[in-house]
Amino acid sequence: MAAGGVFARRGVRLAAGLVAGALALTGCGSGDESTGDGEKITLTVATFSDFGYEPLVKDYMAAHPNITVKLRVTEFDQHHKQLATRLGAGAGAADIEAVEEGYIPQFRQSKDKFVNLADLGAKDLSQQWLPWKWEQSLADNGNFVMGLGTDMGGLALCYRSDLFKAAGLPVERDAVSALWTGWDEYFAVGDRFIGSGSKAKWFDGVGNIYQAMMNQTPYGYFDTSDTYVGDSNPAVKTAFDKVAAVANKPGMSAKLDPFSQQWNVGFKQGTFATLPCPSWMLGLIKDGSGPDNAGKWDIAKIPGNGGNWGGSFLTVPKQGKHAKESYELAKFLTSPDSEAKIFQSVGSLPSQPETLKNPAVIGFKNEYFSNAPVGEIYAKSGETLQPNYRGTKDADVRPVFGRALARVEQGKQSPADAWTQALTEAGKALGK
Repeated sequence: MAAGGVFARRGVRLAAGLVAGALALTGCGSGDESTGDGEKITLTVATFSDFGYEPLVKDYMAAHPNITVKLRVTEFDQHHKQLATRLGAGAGAADIEAVEEGYIPQFRQSKDKFVNLADLGAKDLSQQWLPWKWEQSLADNGNFVMGLGTDMGGLALCYRSDLFKAAGLPVERDAVSALWTGWDEYFAVGDRFIGSGSKAKWFDGVGNIYQAMMNQTPYGYFDTSDTYVGDSNPAVKTAFDKVAAVANKPGMSAKLDPFSQQWNVGFKQGTFATLPCPSWMLGLIKDGSGPDNAGKWDIAKIPGNGGNWGGSFLTVPKQGKHAKESYELAKFLTSPDSEAKIFQSVGSLPSQPETLKNPAVIGFKNEYFSNAPVGEIYAKSGETLQPNYRGTKDADVRPVFGRALARVEQGKQSPADAWTQALTEAGKALGK
């Protein structure tokens, strides 16, 4: 699951109902009750969006009457910052902490603060996940297991079929997918859309477009040796230039900050016609658009070569008092059966081969999105999905390029000047 803010990876889905439900189940720290067979304990699970755990937790507590599970939901960046602070302080972390894939390299450096799940038998589960997903959780040459994988973020392109029809564009998802192979064609179709006189913009904002492009590369700002290459990786400059070229073009961008309140209003008002949509974003689009726009959204192939946007792991901080019980709960929440249920409830794409072939996943259709076969669409992308490597300092560098493109989008800076400033700021962020 992934982030809020410009160029973040997972939106925080905190609709009114979820907030109420989360607060009703929320604890402020890890459980401190006594442990032992049959003795009552409390486990706290901390996440940064709707992971779809509430109904699963109720089932788990019914099967384990001595265990109370509390959910704590926090905004994406705040969640990870608080986790780092609490690990450093040695207190305050939940029994189970979700960590988004982009932060795994950072927290891997503090692995001594986490329980090595290999000691609890996690290696016996390695075949449960796609190989690359399992490898993301490892440290010490595979001897240390940081966490159990949750979802992954297969990419597609969501579009408003009613706005396409009004603009004289195809509306059927296969025909829409055939409009482009890469991003140049996508922007060219945007020119056609703008030329139709539509009052809507072609896409929501540069943040999501650039993020999708970057997530289609093997690595971005850091190579696999964790060396900073943001100033030399051609993929970074190519993506930046393509987005910058259309960022302030009339009719192209709605100039909305992803996951902001204005972004949600844009969904409801039909301010834009398209946006890249990893599977976990479908719930955000539905919540933002509201019931009046049901059946107006559909899903097509993403321009470019697939890509992965998001995905998380459930970790167990050492400071908790119930490591074994926490691990067992994490196993339950990441089991193939649980992952299938989560996909149907909130759209998070399972990262497990068995679950991707589950008829309940493959055959699932989303009525809100014009009855799109989302199970088939995203499961197919998941089978061939390749991860995007993120360096230890990725979270320090990534926002710099996001802010640069935002300045271009707002007409405050030229693409060339924005790029130069981004390189300077990235260097400062890395202490250069």
